[in-house]
Order: sequence, then structure tokens, then C-alpha cells
Amino acid sequence: MNKTLITIVGPTAIGKTSQSIEIAKHFKTEILSADSRQFFKEMTIGTAVPSEVELNEVTHHFIQNLSIKDDYDVGKFERDALLKIEELFKQHDTLVMVGGSGLYIDAVLYGLNDFPEIDPKIREELNSELQENGLESLQQRLKLLDFETFEKIDIQNPHRVIRALEVCEASGNKFSNFVNRPKPARPFHQILIGLTADRNIVYDRINTRVDLMIADGLVEEVKELYQFKDYNALNTVGYKEIFRFLDKEYSLEEAVSEVKKNTRRFAKRQLTWFKKNNRIKWYDYQVNAEEVISDIDLKIEKENIS
Repeated sequence: MNKTLITIVGPTAIGKTSQSIEIAKHFKTEILSADSRQFFKEMTIGTAVPSEVELNEVTHHFIQNLSIKDDYDVGKFERDALLKIEELFKQHDTLVMVGGSGLYIDAVLYGLNDFPEIDPKIREELNSELQENGLESLQQRLKLLDFETFEKIDIQNPHRVIRALEVCEASGNKFSNFVNRPKPARPFHQILIGLTADRNIVYDRINTRVDLMIADGLVEEVKELYQFKDYNALNTVGYKEIFRFLDKEYSLEEAVSEVKKNTRRFAKRQLTWFKKNNRIKWYDYQVNAEEVISDIDLKIEKENIS
């Protein structure tokens, strides 16, 4: 096992893209994106997709490779990413993966759990309940059925809540029981790098990024997608708030404020997720790429010797 996957994680707007490019250039390799919002070609500004210049510096995979109309989930990403990794390891000894979607990162590194097959009727019933009674009704049901999952997942995300509930109902078992089962080993070394900063710095960077998104035309991008606003891919921060502005529920100022607030909450959840992984080596967001690369080189050398 002489192949190594370097994974770079951290909260949104922390600088993962630029750091990953420098590392990939050093190792003359390619990057896999594990940002579940950047898969969709219709969503560019609101997902902070790497710029054309950045994409041209290093070959990227899983960036705007899907349509919002495609049925895609973390299980399909795990399968596709592992196939791509196997293919790329034929040409490279080292690969880089980068992203802020903790579940998608973990799926590649540690594998997903063997969940039961779900009867489509269960999902339909849960979606109907969501439409009729709202998200809070589903949240309360999950709280009763599986408090551990209720505490852990993003309960403001209806897709995540429904996913947990459908597993509970299909299996008669807790979603968390499946999550806590042993994971399969991967046939490559893993090095995990985390970027972080003081909370106020993270929040300032988020606020600045949102202002830039608005200046770059986020409202116009969302207008173009208005007819698809009920699609799951668009039920995400930066889009759902602007849809509410277009529906005249918010002024533009209120919508922008909500985008900033919800992105800050999202960043907090990202950090909570990643901080539980004691295999991640954390660096200040301003760290020089050469320092990180030097540490990676040493670790790879040690792994190859052992």
C-alpha cells in the first residue's frame, strides 16, 4: 500500500481551494472535490466553485459534473470517487481530496454503512408529511425515534431528516446504529489536513464572501433557477434565502443577512463534524503551503519506511 490520499478540510471560506492547489502542484497530481454543493453545473456563484484560473492550474474532478435534475447522493459519490481514485492511482502515487462536506469526505475515507433498502412509499409518505405539516413535525418524530441522530445531523436540512427517518422506519432500528458499525479499510494511506481560524475571522471571511457573491450576480443566478426551486440541490444556503427574496418574503438586505447568518451556522456545524476526527492535523488558515507540504513529505516517507 504505497498510495496516499491527502484530504484537506475545514469550514467554508477558510481557503481550502488555494491550499489544495499548491499541494497538488507540488505532488504533480490531481484534485477530487468532495463539496456536495459544487457538483451541479447550474450552481456556480452561490457554491463558490473554483475560478477558471484555479481549475486550469490543476485537473479537478467532481466539479460541476452533474445537473440539479440528476438523482445523486452520498452513496453514489462514494462509489464514483473510489472508482476515480483507483483510476488516478495508476498514474499518481499521491492524490488530493478537498471539501467541506463531512459526510462525503467520510464516505470516501471510511465507507458508508450498509443501510437497508427503502420502500419508495416510506419516502413518499415522509415527503407528504413535510409538505403538509412542515419540517418541525419530522424533527420531533426523529427526536423520539433516534435522539443520537437528532443531536448529530443538520436538522434544518429536510433531506437529512427524511433520510434518517426512512432508515428508522424501514428497519425498525435506529439510524445511529447503522452509522456506528465498523467501516471497511481503504487500500491507501490517508493524510488529513484541517484549516481553521478564530471564529471571528471565519465569520468575517464568510461575510466578505457573501458580499462578493451578491456583487458577482448571485441574485441573477438564482432567478435563472427559480422554476427549479423545489429541487433538493437548491434547498441550500445562498439559494433558498434569495428564493424568499424573489417571493417577496424578504427584502434583498434581509435575504443577504440571512445568507450570512445561515452560512455562519453551516461553518459551525462543519467544524463540529471535523473536530471529532482526531486524525486531522490542524493548521492556521494563513499557514504557508510549504510548511504543510514539508509535514506531508515527512509523513509519506515514514509510511513508506514502515
